[in-house]
Amino acid sequence: MPKKAKIRARGAEIRAIFEAAGANPVEASLLQPAEVLLDLYGEDIRGRAYVTSDALRGEQMLRPDFTVPVVQMHMEHGAEPARYTYAGEVFRRQEDDPTKPNEYAQVGYEVFDRENPGAADAEVFALIQRALGTLELRAATGDMGILKAAVAGLDTTDRRKNALMRHIWRPRRFRALLDRFSGRSPVPASRAALLTNPNPMAHGKPQIGLRSQAEISERIEALREDAKAPPISDGQVALIEAILSVREKLPFALERLRDIAVDMPAITEAVYCLKDRIEALKEQGVDVDALEFEASYGRTSMEYYDGFVFGLYAEGRPDLPPVATGGRYDALTRVLGQGREIPAVGGVIRPGLLLELEGAL
Repeated sequence: MPKKAKIRARGAEIRAIFEAAGANPVEASLLQPAEVLLDLYGEDIRGRAYVTSDALRGEQMLRPDFTVPVVQMHMEHGAEPARYTYAGEVFRRQEDDPTKPNEYAQVGYEVFDRENPGAADAEVFALIQRALGTLELRAATGDMGILKAAVAGLDTTDRRKNALMRHIWRPRRFRALLDRFSGRSPVPASRAALLTNPNPMAHGKPQIGLRSQAEISERIEALREDAKAPPISDGQVALIEAILSVREKLPFALERLRDIAVDMPAITEAVYCLKDRIEALKEQGVDVDALEFEASYGRTSMEYYDGFVFGLYAEGRPDLPPVATGGRYDALTRVLGQGREIPAVGGVIRPGLLLELEGAL
């Protein structure tokens, strides 16, 4: 049997498992509208999407994943609660590594249910794990909601918190901003000169770039306001660093985060959500004592994840991407729901990788 036919057949088997769990099969067009959707994927996928222009429909792209179009479909037409499954190819440029496929199959399971988010998280993880069969894979989990709650609770300006929130998925940039806002890194000489110049627009040089003079002036004023704001305290920076350093088996990670929450109450609700998820995972038969939790896990994945995140990896094969990934994306339903929202979580499996690891390709 040809390779693609084997992958499609395995994908159909996995989708049947998801259908048996109550999911309705759905399709998503190969071509998706790029203008709105690209902003939702984040920097990595934006740079790897195949985008083309259509005289009537504007910019279009080959679908880089299924989750965003499925959420869009549900928010327009879906009833509550709902479970969906799908199977098909996705497309992403791989210019940094031409050995990686730029087209591969995904099979997914998505849950839209506001009744019990912790139970829905556990349902998706456990079902994905069972659908992978007896293959020995390392499971990694995290929770973007804890770090986001910590940033939201910082004693600093909204502008600074918004900047940190935007760059949670870019660890180096996030670290640089945290150092700057806490006064750990000095203000660059060029910026210091700009801020002390009473009339920086009177430089006598031609204007370069797309920003108007009004936009440039507004940006300079924002930088001046930021320079007057007191630094984020060393104590709060230390608490953010303590959260990011949490990497334990799930029960021990919960205890460490509870200890941190004593000094940073802003994360208390998110930590309670983690506790509820652990109990729900136990009810699903998942061995939580052996399950890894890393507070910084998921920071280089899809930017629409805002809560529970997970991935399953082949031990001893660091050259391979995760065989399965998933997470919670409540905020995405808010963006695409035009005022409506519903808690949602999902995950995908790559049947091609599964077959490769099983020696069937």
